[in-house]
Amino acid sequence: MGKVKIKKADVWIDMTPMSDVMVLLLTFFMMTSTFVTPEPVKVNAPNSASKVKVPDLDVLNILCNPDGKIYMSMSDARDLRATVGVMNEKFSGGLSQAQIQSFNDNEMFGVPMRHMKNHLELSSDRRTPDMVQYGIPTDSIEGGMSEFQHWVKEAKAAARDNGHTLKLCIKADSKTPYKTVKKIMSELQDMDENRYQLITSYKKKE
Repeated sequence: MGKVKIKKADVWIDMTPMSDVMVLLLTFFMMTSTFVTPEPVKVNAPNSASKVKVPDLDVLNILCNPDGKIYMSMSDARDLRATVGVMNEKFSGGLSQAQIQSFNDNEMFGVPMRHMKNHLELSSDRRTPDMVQYGIPTDSIEGGMSEFQHWVKEAKAAARDNGHTLKLCIKADSKTPYKTVKKIMSELQDMDENRYQLITSYKKKE
């Protein structure tokens, strides 16, 4: 008796719906993710047992390396441009509009205003090594305020003009001398800036 041959049907799965879902998921993660700004100056924050999320937007980050040098970064490009423009006029920095615009290329800044023009004339790959050797001065100048305090004051004013409130975050290295961190806090206190966050590395409780 002959065998009955069963015709094999090709199995075909429409992958279009799965592709659509993958594209939607990818778009969702791209739209909701926040990118971490790289820090040219490496700061290893001390450990802490408390865990509070640091805000991602409207932030002025104040970083202090083990040598006690202070650097800053701002999350809003509009605030940064406005702040640099005012600081340029206040300190007669002689920066051109092109140099002020190029300031947004810096992930972090920390050069005294008297050296800022020469700093911005450097190529982008040479700016970080140049910046690391300086730091923002905290010595009092004319008017009784330090250059650090002027940066904080004008940054907060620029944020207000753009319709939001700037939050202050301090991140110091675990090897930074306490007197340096205390100096930053004292500078802020003299400006009646008593609300800020100290950034630490989270250490799980044993």
